[in-house]
Amino acid sequence: MKGLVIFALFLLCFTTNGFAQSDEESAVKKTINNLFTGMKDGDSTLTKTAFAPAAIMQTIANKEGKVSIRTESVNDFIKFIGTPHQEKYDERIVFTKILIDGPLASVWTDYKFYLGEKFSHCGVNSFQLVKGDKGWQIVYIIDTRRKDKCN
Repeated sequence: MKGLVIFALFLLCFTTNGFAQSDEESAVKKTINNLFTGMKDGDSTLTKTAFAPAAIMQTIANKEGKVSIRTESVNDFIKFIGTPHQEKYDERIVFTKILIDGPLASVWTDYKFYLGEKFSHCGVNSFQLVKGDKGWQIVYIIDTRRKDKCN
């Protein structure tokens, strides 16, 4: 009987941690989804909520075999999203990996980007998020972009 009680307590602790992790993963996903929903809807206010102050946004460019890193202003990006435009900026993501340790989350997403209904490019996003007073926010994002091997 004592063994059964210990097993039940162990199972309860394991399950509770699993649910807590799941809640945190959901909150992290919500932040990232807010970024892309804001992009698609042209809602710069929603997009801005996804980012922490002083967040960094970078893209890895690979032109003719030469790799470079381009840093973009998050504020300029948010203004760009809020500027009226005819086509929707539709980045369709798949959450591939989410790692969380306390207030730090690292997220990897595959994506395909569409301008309206027209395919533009694909790649991966790598996010670093921190959980603070405003919940989970992106402090760093870097992506790759390519037009081939976009299964």
